[in-house]
Amino acid sequence: MATDLLILDHVYAHEAAQPNRIYLTQPIGGGQVIHYSWAQVLDQARRMAAHLQSRGLGHGDQIAILSKNSAHFFMAELAIWMPGATTVAIYPTELAETVRYVLEHSEAKLLFVGKLDSWAQQAAGVPEDLPRIAFPLAPDTPYDRWDDVVARHAPLPGRPARSPTDLAMIAYTSGSTGQPKGVMHDFEGISRATDGIVARLQETYGHRQDLRTLSYLPLAHVFERAFVECATLVAGNTQVFFAESLDTFLADLQRARPTGFISVPRLWLRFQQGVFAKMPPKKLDRLLTIPILRRIVARKTLAGLGLDHVIAAGSGSAPLPAELLVWYRKLGLNLYEGYAMSEDFAYSHASTADKNLPGYVGVAYPGVQVRINPDGEVLIKSPGRLVGYFKRPDLDAESFTADGFFRTGDIGELRPDGLLKIPGRIKELSKTGKGKYVAPAP
Repeated sequence: MATDLLILDHVYAHEAAQPNRIYLTQPIGGGQVIHYSWAQVLDQARRMAAHLQSRGLGHGDQIAILSKNSAHFFMAELAIWMPGATTVAIYPTELAETVRYVLEHSEAKLLFVGKLDSWAQQAAGVPEDLPRIAFPLAPDTPYDRWDDVVARHAPLPGRPARSPTDLAMIAYTSGSTGQPKGVMHDFEGISRATDGIVARLQETYGHRQDLRTLSYLPLAHVFERAFVECATLVAGNTQVFFAESLDTFLADLQRARPTGFISVPRLWLRFQQGVFAKMPPKKLDRLLTIPILRRIVARKTLAGLGLDHVIAAGSGSAPLPAELLVWYRKLGLNLYEGYAMSEDFAYSHASTADKNLPGYVGVAYPGVQVRINPDGEVLIKSPGRLVGYFKRPDLDAESFTADGFFRTGDIGELRPDGLLKIPGRIKELSKTGKGKYVAPAP
């Protein structure tokens, strides 16, 4: 894959080469869906980009999105990028005070409001003078509607380009410690990280053109943004399905029948508990030991979850219990663990087919450098590294070593073969008299 192309370059190429190929599938209720081809996605994005440009929005401006995952989140991000602006995505579950903080701190000039469960409470956090545009599945509001806006504008023509050093997005952390921090990523960083992710996916899936995935983890988090949105924008060979609601999640998953699926440990555990609710674990384990039944039982179990077409699955954002990883592999699901963070655009470490030891988060992606400090802290230098923290030069100075490695705050153990283990965070561990961090005794 060419390494000088930015994400928008790939998008324009797919628009030209496969305009009628279905890219996004959005459920709209009642078991109904709307399919959007590459041509339709780009047509709407270009029309909205023209509207943003007509409002004088472009380079140096931040535009926010507050929405659950949807086809129009993808379209809005493309529309924001085309005239030169920067995306600020807000978690759809944030409280009003956090919504206000992010909008004011980022100096957002406009807000896209999408599908939300708590908009009645969140609306109080939106400054009254901030312009708003509502996605088609947004709560009823008096704001300009997406469909009305795009109908008023001709598509922005040509191939609007961005510079590698242009700011693509500010990814606000979830704010588990104090106020959220704005992690700035430019187009060079997210494009090079996405190139690496796509290359690894091609090693796993080959060059198949019929891949499918389900987008449901928050797009405000870089894990979903990198592996689902940006990776599919670059690769162009995946149909992205969206989930309608928590109540319909299993049906949404079964509709998508994904070939690739990423989740987090909490949900992998919930899936397992759902299986055990239908079949006691001892009975399932016994059936899986019978050679003539093992494949049938395993496939039926995965089919019940909608995961029977998955070629490879991933887990991230927190450590995956080794016994849970082993359980899924007994079912024949190739579940791989990864390790990354907002600051490297999810491009750091992942398991591979030949390096996937339970308890380890994998090996470094190509181009990623890793070392362990004398005190045990993991230091990372990634092609996807952040530009810096928005309005926080003090954090920039604290977060990097003199030679440009990011201080992760995690304790790590690195094997000679490159496999990395993360026992915990520095602040969660105690320090010995020799300066080493160790986990507290149970």
